[in-house]
Amino acid sequence: MTRSSSTTSTQLFEGNLFDRFSRVAKANLNNVLKKIEDPEKVMDQAVTDMQADLIKVRQSYAEVYATQKRLVKQQEAAAELATSWYDRAQLALKAGDEELAREALVRRQQQVDVEKTLAGQVAVQQANINKMYDGMGVLEGKITEARTKKDQMVARARTASTTTKVNDMLSGVTGKSSMDAFTRMEEKVEMMEAQAEVSEDMALLGGEGTGTTSLEGKFAALEGENNVDDEMEKMKKLLTGGGSGGDEVKVIEGVKGVVDNSGIDAELEALRKEAGL
Repeated sequence: MTRSSSTTSTQLFEGNLFDRFSRVAKANLNNVLKKIEDPEKVMDQAVTDMQADLIKVRQSYAEVYATQKRLVKQQEAAAELATSWYDRAQLALKAGDEELAREALVRRQQQVDVEKTLAGQVAVQQANINKMYDGMGVLEGKITEARTKKDQMVARARTASTTTKVNDMLSGVTGKSSMDAFTRMEEKVEMMEAQAEVSEDMALLGGEGTGTTSLEGKFAALEGENNVDDEMEKMKKLLTGGGSGGDEVKVIEGVKGVVDNSGIDAELEALRKEAGL
């Protein structure tokens, strides 16, 4: 392995390691943010708290309303007693007993005062009850609105979260998305395929540098030797006047008439030296 190959491998390893750390850090950050404030959980808790407040208001309303009913009953009882003492005062006065009539009127006045006091309390309590009732209606309306808004907000939050994930997968926050891994692997596979093609071509050429000859190379060599032998045989026949090709014989004879034997011998000797024979 050369120095440049080693450097490239180291850089690729460091790049892959950095990508892994980035993904882990990003995942941990997203988990922390979700735990800190998940919109769906926060809104669910808000609706739950409002519902709990409504339950408390209803309980308070029931207690105040029960108190109001007791006050009204006490007021009615005081009014009845006042009427009863008035009737007794009349009866005592008819009987000529003014002292007894006076005492009955005193008792009547006491009940009238009680009835007036209770009537004031009932009026104040009724105003409070009316406010509490209106408040319950407002709170119930807010709870209904909050539930509707919660469903809408949850849907929007989920859509936003999904969109963010899709955008992260497509572009990558750090500039290196998961698709980069596929691109690198595709380039590596293409390189491996190219190497395989080169290896096949080298095998067809006879495996130079390995000291071996492929089967195809051997047959190619034999075919080349046969072609040379055939051509040599044809030339011998032409020079000796053999064969059936009359035109070829004439050509050779014409050549003999122009070139003398000494020139031919010298040329043959040069060919032998060049061929190493």
